[in-house]
Amino acid sequence: MNRLISSILIYVIFTSAVFAGKVNFYVSPSGNDQNPGSRELPVSTLTAARDLVRKCKSIHEFPSDGITVWVSGGTYYQQEPFVLNENDSGIPGVPVVWQAVDGEKVNITGGIEIPVDAFRKISDKSIRNRLTPEADRNVRCVELKTQGITNYGAIQRIGQAPVTPAPLELFFNHEPMTLARYPNEGFIPIGEVIDGGSVPRTGDYSNRGATFKYTDDRHAVWAGNDDVWFQGTFNNGYADDQIHVEKIDPVSKQVKFSSPHLYGVRSGEAHQHYFALNILDELDKPGEYYLDRKNGILYFWAPSDLQKGTVSISMAEYPLVCLEGASHLVFRDFNIEYGRGIGLYMERGQNNLIAGCTIRNFGTTGICMGQGARQTFPGITVDDYEGVPVPRIIGSYSIHLYKYTTWNRQAGINHRIQSCDVYNTGSGGIILSGGSKQKLTPGNNVVENCRIHDYNRRNKFGWGGVRVDGCGNKVSHCEIYNSDFHGIFSVGPEHVFEYNNIHHVTLNSDDVSAWYTGRNPSDRGLIVRYNYFHDCGNPTHMTMGVYCDDSTAGVTVFGNVFFNMHNSYGVLYSNSGRDLTMKNNIVINPQDFTVELSPHYFTWYKGKAPEVFGKGKAFDMRLLQDINIKEPPYSERYPELVNYMDVLVEGVEWEGMWTKRNVLSTNVIIGGNKDLIRIRQNGTGVFENVNNFQTATDPGFVDMKSGNFMLRQDSEVFKKLPDFKPVPFDKMGLYVDEFRKKIN
Repeated sequence: MNRLISSILIYVIFTSAVFAGKVNFYVSPSGNDQNPGSRELPVSTLTAARDLVRKCKSIHEFPSDGITVWVSGGTYYQQEPFVLNENDSGIPGVPVVWQAVDGEKVNITGGIEIPVDAFRKISDKSIRNRLTPEADRNVRCVELKTQGITNYGAIQRIGQAPVTPAPLELFFNHEPMTLARYPNEGFIPIGEVIDGGSVPRTGDYSNRGATFKYTDDRHAVWAGNDDVWFQGTFNNGYADDQIHVEKIDPVSKQVKFSSPHLYGVRSGEAHQHYFALNILDELDKPGEYYLDRKNGILYFWAPSDLQKGTVSISMAEYPLVCLEGASHLVFRDFNIEYGRGIGLYMERGQNNLIAGCTIRNFGTTGICMGQGARQTFPGITVDDYEGVPVPRIIGSYSIHLYKYTTWNRQAGINHRIQSCDVYNTGSGGIILSGGSKQKLTPGNNVVENCRIHDYNRRNKFGWGGVRVDGCGNKVSHCEIYNSDFHGIFSVGPEHVFEYNNIHHVTLNSDDVSAWYTGRNPSDRGLIVRYNYFHDCGNPTHMTMGVYCDDSTAGVTVFGNVFFNMHNSYGVLYSNSGRDLTMKNNIVINPQDFTVELSPHYFTWYKGKAPEVFGKGKAFDMRLLQDINIKEPPYSERYPELVNYMDVLVEGVEWEGMWTKRNVLSTNVIIGGNKDLIRIRQNGTGVFENVNNFQTATDPGFVDMKSGNFMLRQDSEVFKKLPDFKPVPFDKMGLYVDEFRKKIN
């Protein structure tokens, strides 16, 4: 078809479609990008369809019924990001819609499928001798160069370092496989520490890796391997890390790290442990793989019949889909998968809807709303951090926000992520942002009705199923589960968390929680209501349900149901909180106390308040420099915060050290400690116990045994607590809509 005919067809399609009030374009893997994009003659790529939309908009008024791009089933490999910007926007009330054809599966991928018949038995005897007899019979290998694959990425430091793209990862039948590790399950305790290494957290930048004794003789097998990594929590139970091993000495039974852990290495606590990975000798279980990077040979033990499955590897280090400045778009019903970095990236714009998508198998984050950051300070640090905002990466996002607390990440406003499934990600599920903390203007961005799980394959601390920053955003009706660390991690003021079902999180970590915020008293106005928290925590670890960490203020916890919370430090825990309200909740089978308060400036942090309140220190910067609590908008919106930094005793005591106006009121507690509140060093901490009802038996649930915690109208709760408001247990969690057809 020559250009003249093609141009005529495009003209006819445009004019007829506009006359009808709507324009449709079509994409199919069997199409051709020289086609006009009609149903009969579709284009073959998303980029070509985007260009047709732009051309249509450039020569016509925007169609009264909008523009829809229909994408037929098949796989669309993105060799670069698919970018939609200002030129691709709809208009208010009339969006440009990108949609999978009904009933067809559209895969937008950053991975490559390896033909299963390319895998062969291992012929190299030196390799076979390193495997167990069973592994030798089952492991197959492929030379990646024969598949045109030479970019393997690099295994890098993760945890207490910037978030980087994953190296090449292997997926079988859309599930991530495990880089060969030891042990296959569980962890290895850290032995006697000979040298904890330098401690960057306290300003020691001598870059000295720790030396410690190993406690498992299997380490001797790994001596001499030059690319062994240990992943675990090497000091604090919340500070995960992955560190390269410089040397293993079988004679002294010692391990030497090539770089330090942020807090130095210690041993003796249950959470001070690790596992080893990237070791061919440990490829001893179905579902494991190992990549010989020097020779480009991939070894794999399939968990089921290899010949009946699909093998894919991740390649793209860039986000597969980018919405950058686009507005009034709908992007729906796509599968987005297989990348070493981010799945879908959003920046600027307004009123975009991402709906009905499955976003899975990414090395960092499934959906990132707003910019990341690139560190410019040379080395692992916290207080001395410097960096710059950068689009399309995560990088040093977390620590950049920790230092620059009013950072506007340019996430846009009024965006909605609805009815998506996000899972098998490396560094959290969704990063939600928007709005101005400095001006207290809301972003009004929403994550709703999303299922988010298995989101900590790589980075763990702080990388919740949803991580929120900015001001005035919402997480609602989501199901979040399967994590050793946080469910939700909140930064910034005036966010709402409601109707979520959060379970089986904080399973193997320490000093973490199902819902977390902390270390900035101006992050106020947070509402945690009508959520179902259950089966969270670890009874032998320091875990919490709702964690209002250091000096958190202004959080309302209302109308939630907490069930089987294995939290040794309270369903709600606070370090020196103010204006915390826990009211009208149902708490069933708490491990111990319902609330625990540590006025930490008088307990475990005694004498260190000047390091927080002093001139140029954290709270001076966050409350008087980044914002000013003594001036509008904060002084008007939050007058109770105005005197927080007032000096009571010069250089020793500040007003904000004292806990005030914390209330536990009108809650129903079934079981647990008869003392509902524990205040460490009572007299310096305030948490009032007002009109709560505690019982050892069913207070009148619809069906307690089957887990239906709706209260019957004749429940004794309403007699004991006349002001208690019915809790909408039946509305918590996912719901069916046009994007989520069913809930399984």
